[in-house]
Amino acid sequence: MAEMQDLYPTRKGTEPDIRDRQDPVIYSRWSEDAPLTQEEYRSYEDKGFLFLPGLFKADELQILLDESKRLRTSKDALEDETLITEPNSGDVRSIFALHRQSAIMYRLASDERLAGLARFLLGDDVYIHQSRLNFKPGFRGKEFYWHSDFETWHAEDGMPRMRALSMSLLLTDNEPHNGPLMLMPGSHKRFVGTVGETPEDNYKSSLKVQETGTPDDESLTRLYDDFGLETPTGPAGSLLIFDCNTMHGSASNISPMARSNAFFVFNAVSNKLVAPFSAGTPRPEFVGARKHVDTVEVIERNAKPLAA
Repeated sequence: MAEMQDLYPTRKGTEPDIRDRQDPVIYSRWSEDAPLTQEEYRSYEDKGFLFLPGLFKADELQILLDESKRLRTSKDALEDETLITEPNSGDVRSIFALHRQSAIMYRLASDERLAGLARFLLGDDVYIHQSRLNFKPGFRGKEFYWHSDFETWHAEDGMPRMRALSMSLLLTDNEPHNGPLMLMPGSHKRFVGTVGETPEDNYKSSLKVQETGTPDDESLTRLYDDFGLETPTGPAGSLLIFDCNTMHGSASNISPMARSNAFFVFNAVSNKLVAPFSAGTPRPEFVGARKHVDTVEVIERNAKPLAA
């Protein structure tokens, strides 16, 4: 079998490489019955992200908050390695394989407001490449440095093309001062190849503090000069959708207000993982799904209660 062409080389050269995106951003045409307005459709295509405030209501949020607390306080019941703690404080940073460890969270991922929208944007059936509960505690929640998710998924997981996206449902208010996500609008149309080989078992350190695969200062400055920076903020229940290649990061949370979100990565079934493009072995299943790749069956929001 011929080796798959690598359209997005990274971690192979001695100099950073910025090249144009070779894939569409949205894989479905807009029509009157689309799950987005035409303005929202165009905004996502242009910026590489979309913020939908107040998509989930108070009763649904309470169910999700209760489930979030249960997961964070049931550490012994979690799958091996899926609990990631802050490097210094030991506070919960992330819980991976969220949809496999919680029926409520899997129901959330299957909701038409998430999976249905992902299926439209990606123009294909979808499966969950990765899911996690992110928790940035007050005073001690550390930053997530600037990165393109696709760079890591391509290099270390073997995701061939840019046909994936992330959805972050805010479980707490996102305020300017509690470490919200920052994104560079338009950066999804360029790919930044980074330098430095992938260390063995890089995920063990990168899930706490990412260093390998992060762009250099000059490349980040070029993107910032061209695209600027936006920080979507809003109430709990809002949904942030962003393309797999959008440059993003978040600062530390030194406010008293915790920041938490339920995070799901949807990948097109036609874009399933192959061998890693810049790593010796693939990352574990809980970080990049290879076995658990069942198509998500979309559930209409009123067809089945969120708690079921």
